[in-house]
Amino acid sequence: MRHGKKVNHLGRTDSHRKAMLANMASSLILHKRITTTLAKAKALRGYVEPLLTKSKSDTTHSRRTVFSYLQDKEVVGMLFREVAEKIANRPGGYTRIVKLENRLGDNAEMAIIELVDYNTVYGNDTAAKPEKKTTRRRGGASKAKAPIEVAPVAETPVAEAAPEAPAANEENAEKGE
Repeated sequence: MRHGKKVNHLGRTDSHRKAMLANMASSLILHKRITTTLAKAKALRGYVEPLLTKSKSDTTHSRRTVFSYLQDKEVVGMLFREVAEKIANRPGGYTRIVKLENRLGDNAEMAIIELVDYNTVYGNDTAAKPEKKTTRRRGGASKAKAPIEVAPVAETPVAEAAPEAPAANEENAEKGE
């Protein structure tokens, strides 16, 4: 039984699993999207999201902490330079897992894991500025809002038309003719 065991060991020793996740995290940061098995993608999400959160504060300590996980100087530099700028306003959920068809050789469940802010297919609305959060308290309507002033519309002169002939037809219709 696996009561209380939250880490998926992925059939590997501890050192092998840590090295594999570090390599996969480096590839994800470099390429912004990788294809792997679903179990590895879920394990990678739990590994890389705290690193992405750490990259939002560019301090020497956070750089050293992230480097201790990734062991790749170029990837750490790219993470703090480019990726941290894109995810600065996002409060979490930096990765997306999209399931694919099963692999032909061994029928393993496959998935794509990608950085959400780098996807151009789904994310046209992510480039928009975040809206200001509103509170959900009662009494918000008691604040008097300034009335909206409407500018007077200037009338445009209308060209006068010839006398209307249908008026005569209406008189004839009233008489019963």
